[in-house]
Amino acid sequence: MSRRDEGSVTVEAALGLAGLTVVTVLLVAGLTVLTSQLRCTDAAREAARLLARGQPHEAAAAVHQIAPAGAGLSVRQTGDAISVQVTASPAGGLLPAIHLDATAYAVAEPGTEAANAPG
Repeated sequence: MSRRDEGSVTVEAALGLAGLTVVTVLLVAGLTVLTSQLRCTDAAREAARLLARGQPHEAAAAVHQIAPAGAGLSVRQTGDAISVQVTASPAGGLLPAIHLDATAYAVAEPGTEAANAPG
């Protein structure tokens, strides 16, 4: 082994570990975004269902429980049609360039307050 080759294994191992760390962080960030998007979708769907049944307070509580922390809820009603949008930032804002949103639709059940509310 010549003098010029000393330490090359250490450098290669360090570069390999750094690359492995970057890949692992990217995988974790991707999984965090994916699960946060699924939680937003579930929260929007549950809120739309509860609003269609005439339970607005339960809908807000469901979004608070299901969606990622700090998620926002916006409801738009036109006649009997209810549109719910849940927006959030994944990982508590650690990924500032990514904004998640999910929309769900429902039709208010006859005889509920939501069905009789002005559009």
